Amino acid sequence: MLSLFRGIVRQPRNASRHLLLAAGTALLVAAAPAALAQEFKLAMSSPPTSLDPHFYNLFSNLNVSDHMFETLVKMDADSRLIPGLAESWTLVNNLTWEFKLRKGVKFHDGSEFTAEDVVWSLDRTATIVNSPGKFDVYTKAIINKKIIDPYTIRLTTKEPYPLMLADLTSVYMVSKKATQGLSSDDFSSGKGMVGTGPYKFSKYLRDDRIEMDRFAAYWDKKPASWSKVTLRFIPNGATRLAALLAGDVQALENVPTPDVARVRNDASLTMVSKVSHRLIYLYLDGLRDKSPFVTDKDGKPLDKNPLKDIRVRKAISMAVNRDAIRDRVMEGLSQPTNNLVPLTLFGHNPDLKVVKYDPEAAKKLLAEAGYPNGFGITVHTPNNRYVNDEKITQTIAQMLSRIGITAKVEGMPMSIYSARGIKQEFSMGLLGWGAQTGEVSSPLRAIAACDDPVKGFGVTNWTKFCNPKMDVILSKAMNEVDDKARLKLLQEATAITVNDYGLIPIHQQVTTWAMKKGITYIPRTDERTHAYEFSQK
Repeated sequence: MLSLFRGIVRQPRNASRHLLLAAGTALLVAAAPAALAQEFKLAMSSPPTSLDPHFYNLFSNLNVSDHMFETLVKMDADSRLIPGLAESWTLVNNLTWEFKLRKGVKFHDGSEFTAEDVVWSLDRTATIVNSPGKFDVYTKAIINKKIIDPYTIRLTTKEPYPLMLADLTSVYMVSKKATQGLSSDDFSSGKGMVGTGPYKFSKYLRDDRIEMDRFAAYWDKKPASWSKVTLRFIPNGATRLAALLAGDVQALENVPTPDVARVRNDASLTMVSKVSHRLIYLYLDGLRDKSPFVTDKDGKPLDKNPLKDIRVRKAISMAVNRDAIRDRVMEGLSQPTNNLVPLTLFGHNPDLKVVKYDPEAAKKLLAEAGYPNGFGITVHTPNNRYVNDEKITQTIAQMLSRIGITAKVEGMPMSIYSARGIKQEFSMGLLGWGAQTGEVSSPLRAIAACDDPVKGFGVTNWTKFCNPKMDVILSKAMNEVDDKARLKLLQEATAITVNDYGLIPIHQQVTTWAMKKGITYIPRTDERTHAYEFSQK
């Protein structure tokens, strides 16, 4: 058994909370007997926008990357930290972490994974250009990287940084030899697709499928259930389910909500579900004096942006009937919220109750703000990324009409949506964020904080909405190593964010998986769908 506490001088309490589980926790990967090894076809609900594991911190990209690339630290099905390519770690002093790498780990081209590849991978995240959501938010705190030997590396931060381990679960290790000189576009042809994961790249058809072969030299033999894996990208829920029923795939993610009862009652299928850490929310352009998709009731652009008024933003929140969305749109597969993370994650604020649906009070707020007759707005949304994303947005638009806001909806594929969103082209839209670090600092940093490239704040804050007071408190929390004090700071930062209505929480998404009878899967809080974690009984 690995000793993860070897040589620790001092360790932040919140880090130790996770590390206690790490030493004896095996990866939640089930393996089929060798005799059953075969091709496994899995239907995914959203295609990747890039195969470069450092290009865009988008869930559909991560889902694919997980099969071929790995991180120093991983998370289990309940978002607890466990060893990855680093077999152990110690806190040398308040600012320095030492990581011991697994020896004998091979890349898919046969070369050895060493500390030099770690430095290269950590540095590369900052070099990516035109990314809608960069990974360097997870490496900003590191000010020095020192290679002790090929299997030992020390990472130093400017200030005590309790999120080091959690951040490293999001940075994939790539081969320096295989990726030097490549652009992100090169990865789609297979160049640079050289990881250490259980499967290696074989073939990619954009928006259709990616094929992978089992990596025979993988350091952990357990995920070798299937000799070949095909991830098919089928955004349409009905088509995805039809593929499962026809036997074209053996499993799928995100059961279409209208078909949940049918799938549960089908003796030939198995379904599992779990409340995820993914927040579905509305973002509002409350910063600019003029906003591109805000008009009067006749469709003429307004000289003054009503979204700058907190009363208007609050009215929009009060106009959303979250319970109705859960019951009528999501078929019960959502958890209405006014938080940024679910109850099970660190930083959840129990004092933030779900906003009460109150259209009459919302109308009064609009009148007080100077919009007694409302105004017009276009609400943008992806239509192939989240469960019922466009349907949710259409429902919200109808609810807004009841308080006098004439809302039109424009949906588009996530690849187009994200490319436009990062350019601040929208006034209001629907988006989702998963707390990848297993706590509320993840959404606070990425979608709520003021835009600050130096700190890595606001990387997915598409409207650049900013509350400096929240940022000050969040920055304190990022350097606080005492759990109790840090929790209080994070909860305070969450309250400021939510009560300022720069973003409006709608619900935590419930994730579902369905598979042919005889195949099992352990549902994950992080929503990840890993072919190597499906197994045959």
